Amino acid sequence: MHITEKEFGQGYRLITLENEACFHLSATDLGARIVRLGKERELVLGFDSAEEYLTKDPYIGATVGRVAGRIENGHFSLGKMNYQVATDPLNGHCLHGGKPGFESKKWTYQIEETADTASIIFSTVSPDGEHGFPGNLTVEVRYTLTEENVWELTTRAISDQPTLFNPTNHVYFNLTGDITQPIDHHQLWLNSSHYAPLRSDSIPTGEKVAVTNTAFDFQVAKTLDTVFSSNFDQKELFNGIDHPFFLDNSSLQERAARLTSPDGLITLEVFTDASSIVIFTANFGEDTPEMHGKTLADHGGITFETQTAPGAEQFPAFGSISLTADQPYETTTRFKIIMKEVD
Repeated sequence: MHITEKEFGQGYRLITLENEACFHLSATDLGARIVRLGKERELVLGFDSAEEYLTKDPYIGATVGRVAGRIENGHFSLGKMNYQVATDPLNGHCLHGGKPGFESKKWTYQIEETADTASIIFSTVSPDGEHGFPGNLTVEVRYTLTEENVWELTTRAISDQPTLFNPTNHVYFNLTGDITQPIDHHQLWLNSSHYAPLRSDSIPTGEKVAVTNTAFDFQVAKTLDTVFSSNFDQKELFNGIDHPFFLDNSSLQERAARLTSPDGLITLEVFTDASSIVIFTANFGEDTPEMHGKTLADHGGITFETQTAPGAEQFPAFGSISLTADQPYETTTRFKIIMKEVD
């Protein structure tokens, strides 16, 4: 493995891991975020400097939490205690744990290397009462690159008080390597037979609905333009997908998702022990940022936000995001990149 570090602006650092096949992963201590991934093609959305993340979009590629997604009205209960956490003035709900959140923190980091892997281990502490959440929460996010072009993401945490914790990574993939091209002709398969419908304010209704006979059925792989061109009511709410999909199996040995580039040369396989994946198809309309001197297309990326489904704090059927005092938390997701040789 080849490891380099350099300045990323605003006092932040950019760390790059590169394997023997010249496949690279770059991450920064600003938000413990992934910035680059790929070889001939850059497969994830990202900016060229910390300043761009701070001014254009703080969530792209970042670790988000304490609680990814929205908490309705910023209110939840733990045992006999009721909590009110920070809310977004635009909609009155808590988004990604409040601002500034994990995505804006300067994380400490260290690098570890073995014979065939290299890892960046980011760490931070969210103090008791930050944005209203209880407990001093210590968090570690480990990015590992292997010689097989696997990016493994492991998140660990522990709190000294009962709290909520449901983090994720907010990386966007575009397997064409061209951010001006939408993901319309990417082919998606999901190991999911049920999804969570949302209200117009992005809060889940609390239902688990079968995907069969809907535009959200990816049990057989299909291109994403079939969703974007549909009149499915849930797609119409957001001009695309921004929904939790419940996984039929949560295992690091079984694929949760597969995404294939339009030319068939790049395939992304996702493996996770999380119970759901939030799929977001970058439904930005015309309000898209500039990256690397080019303007991002509407639907210019897709996320695989592995987590417990948002809304779990009020809908027990979605799972639990409660973390008791001194209870270790750990979750792992693997992103495997398969590249075909061009004849």
